[in-house]
Parts: sequence; structure tokens; C-alpha cells
Amino acid sequence: MESSDAKAPRIPDIARLAGVSTATVDRVLNQRAGVRAATQQRVLRAAAELGHAVQPAVQALAAAAAPRPMQLSFLLPAGNNRFIRMLGDMVGYSQEHWTPWNVRCRSEFIESFNPLALADALRRHGRRADGVALMALEHPAVREAVHELVAAGVPVVTLISDLSNSPRTAYLGLDNRAAGRTAGYLIGRFIGPRPAKVALIAGSRSYRAHEEREAGFLHVLAEMFGQLEVVGLREGHDDSEQNHAQTCSLLEQHPTLGGIYNIGGASDGVARALKQAGRDQKVVFIGHGLTPDTRALLIDGSLDAVITQSPQATLASAVRIFVNVREGRPALAGVESTRSQVIFRENLP
Repeated sequence: MESSDAKAPRIPDIARLAGVSTATVDRVLNQRAGVRAATQQRVLRAAAELGHAVQPAVQALAAAAAPRPMQLSFLLPAGNNRFIRMLGDMVGYSQEHWTPWNVRCRSEFIESFNPLALADALRRHGRRADGVALMALEHPAVREAVHELVAAGVPVVTLISDLSNSPRTAYLGLDNRAAGRTAGYLIGRFIGPRPAKVALIAGSRSYRAHEEREAGFLHVLAEMFGQLEVVGLREGHDDSEQNHAQTCSLLEQHPTLGGIYNIGGASDGVARALKQAGRDQKVVFIGHGLTPDTRALLIDGSLDAVITQSPQATLASAVRIFVNVREGRPALAGVESTRSQVIFRENLP
């Protein structure tokens, strides 16, 4: 039987990924002198990517010789969108993971749906950070702040929701139009050929992501499911109580509602209204973001499917982009496209 050590990364693997000789890798891993700090960092990053366990003493030695860590800020909307909260929390407790890249990350939650507050936060962080990532609001004030940061040499990455006509360095997130089409396709197939009414609840059209998901959803219904009537879009601002109230209103106006697509977060508010009306096993319900609360809703059957992306992969890709910029490589070198996953009760990871 093959031992587990047989699959461990070898020095030649690390050397190949780091673009150095095996002798250089050996010197770094065994704390021998004669290797520049930047090369040490490259070797340690390659070792970390390949899952090689690097001795703490080696990391400490390289860190002592390394230049000042790159300071990265992640600006995310405050509120009770649990997926966004999870993303922000990961920035803090994943700090040790970023050590081989010589970066330090911090997150700040900004007042939701307030473009002036977001623009102000961009300028504040831009004065002290070496890179800023944000979930962008589609607004001239935000766009102007991004222009100012980029003009000052601070790279900007948009997360989850992009910003049109801006000089941002890269966007990390789903193809949101495709995500909306996926939700429409699922609702259409689940409801079947019978005529029915369906509704959408968005966080806000101030997010380009939510506009694109809405457009994709409406397009696929018009294209494939003419028997379904869309009875309007409500905004719940990714808030459980607002989503609950909007769903109660929809059910009151349309007692035989057949489906709901929650474009943003706080799906628990929608599910609570469906349960109170005794409609949770009858209305097809599609949401976004796999979190502890949406897992529970999938298991009890009130939520039929979740379209999601990996928060860990999103953060890792953002850090890689900033490191690429620092080291003069193309921003997206080695960065994989964001993968969309559709999660049902039966394939919960």
C-alpha cells in the first residue's frame, strides 16, 4: 500500500513552482544562508500552496528578513447577510495563512447601501493600505473614489459585485447573469408546465450583481418558461425582517404563489414567512450563499437550492491578485475563475 508520505510535495515540486533551483529550496527549508529575502518568500509561498509543512522557525527567519508586509483592506457591507459576514470574519482568522505571501489583511464593515459612506471608507483606507478590495455599490461617488485610489497607485479589487466603467484591477465573483439564469431554470423546471406566479426579492438594485441576476432570471423565463408570470421585484436590503415583511406581502397578494428567487442574502426571513403561511413545502424557493442558516433551510425543505461560491477561494484569489501586482506580474496570473456551485439538500458538502 502506498504511504501518505508518497503524495507529499517534494523539493523539485516546490522548486518548479517557485521558479528556483532545488538547491535554493533546500537552503531555505533548512535555514541556510545565501538566499535573498524575496526568494525566500517565493519558496515559502510555493511550499504553502503545495501543502508542504514548513517549520515555524523557517517562517520566522524569512519574516524577519522580509520587507514590510503588504497592507490589504477588505470593505464589506454591514448587516445580517451571513455570507458577507462569514467572508469578513475569514479575513481576520485566516491571517496566519497569508504569512508566506508577506501580507496583512484587515476587514471593515461599512454601512450598507450607503455609497457616500463606502466612498469615504475607500479614501480612508487608500491613504494607508497597499491594496483595497470591496463589494461595490453602483454609484458615481464610489466610482470616483476608485479612480482616485488607482491614480494614486493603490490597486482595487471588486468582490461579489462589480463596478462598471471603473479602473479597478480585477473583479472576483460569479457571472451574475448566469447565476440569475440558473435560478430561473431551476424554478421553471421545479414548477413544471403548469401556469404559476413567481416573485423576486433583491438586496438592492444598487448592486450591479443583483441587477444582473434579475436580468438573467427574467431572460430565461421569457425564453423557456412562458407559463410563468413574474409578479414583480421587491427590495429587502439583505435584512431578515424586511425580507420577512416582503414575503408576507407577496403571499397576501398572491396566495397561490409558485416560486420565489431571493437574489441577495437573509433567506431566513423569506423562509420564516413561508412557514408561517404553511407554504414552505409548496413554494419553490431558490437563494444565494451557503451559510449555517441556509444549510438548515435546505435540510428542512423550505429552501430548494442555493447558488454559492467559496468565500475561502475568493479571499485567496484576492490576495494572489494583490501579490501579483506587487511583484510586477499580470494581475490574474494563476488566478482561477470563480466557480459557481448549486447546492441541494442531497449534495450538501
